Amino acid sequence: MTPLLDVRGVHFAYAARGRSPAFAIRDLSFAIESGEIFGVIGPNASGKTTLIRLITRVLAPTAGEIRLGGQPLARLTRAAVAREVAVVPQDVPQGFPYTVEELVLMGRFPHAPGRFFESDADVRAAREAMAASGILELRGEPLDRLSGGERQRAMLARALCQRASLLVLDEPTAHLDLRYQAECAGLLRRLNRDAGLTIVLISHDLSLAAELCGRLLLMRAGDAVAIGPAEAVLEESALGAVYGCRVVVDKHPVSGRPSVQIAWPGAEGGGRITS
Repeated sequence: MTPLLDVRGVHFAYAARGRSPAFAIRDLSFAIESGEIFGVIGPNASGKTTLIRLITRVLAPTAGEIRLGGQPLARLTRAAVAREVAVVPQDVPQGFPYTVEELVLMGRFPHAPGRFFESDADVRAAREAMAASGILELRGEPLDRLSGGERQRAMLARALCQRASLLVLDEPTAHLDLRYQAECAGLLRRLNRDAGLTIVLISHDLSLAAELCGRLLLMRAGDAVAIGPAEAVLEESALGAVYGCRVVVDKHPVSGRPSVQIAWPGAEGGGRITS
C-alpha cells in the first residue's frame, strides 16, 4: 500500500547567518500511512518547523525525495499541495483585518485560486469547520478581539475548511486552556476516526503526543533519533539525552499511555511536572 507521505533520505541545510550557526537535516526517512496520527517531537532547533516547510513544499530538499500520495512533491504545484496538505501554524497572526468567517473561508482558496467570490458550498464548508472547532458563534468577530485560544481554534477551522487529506498541526494546544486542550484532543481523534483524516502532530507536549499518536519521530539537531510506537520512543534515557534533563516516564492512570514528567533538580520528594 502506498504511504500518504513518504520522506526518503531527505537532506536540507540552512547556511550560517550572523550568530546563528548552520543547521542541517541529514538523511531523514519515514513514511506516514493514510489514516495515521503521527507525532514529531524534539527540543527547540531540532528541525520540526523545517520539516513542516519541506512537506508543504515551502522548502525543497537538497537531496532525497518527498512523495505525497505516491507522487513526487517537487512535481506538484503549490495549489495542488495545498489541496492535499493543510497546516495549523504555531503562531497566530496579529493585526489581521478579517473576521473569523473570512479567515476560515481562506481555506477554500486552493480549490479555486482564480475565483474572487466564495460559493454556497464554500460557505457551508466554512460553517461546518467552525462548528467542529467550537467557534461558529464567533464567525462575525474580528480576529483582533479574540483570545489566543480562540484565534488558535479559528486557524484550525481554516485548515479543516481546506478539506485536505493530511492535516499538519504545529503546537495546536499551545494557546489553549485545559478545557480546550481536552476538546482539541477529542476533535482530532474524531476527525481521524470518523473522517479518516491523516494527522501529523508537532508538539512539545510529549504526553499529548503519546496519547494521540500511534507512532512518534524523535528529532535532535536535524537527525532522527528514534521512530516507532510511543511506548518505544518515549524511553527515559533517550529523552534525557535529547532534552538534557532527567525525565520520568509513567503510564497514564486512565488511558495507560505513556506520560512524561520532568524530574526537577533539587525538588523535595523528587518533584515532577507533566510534559
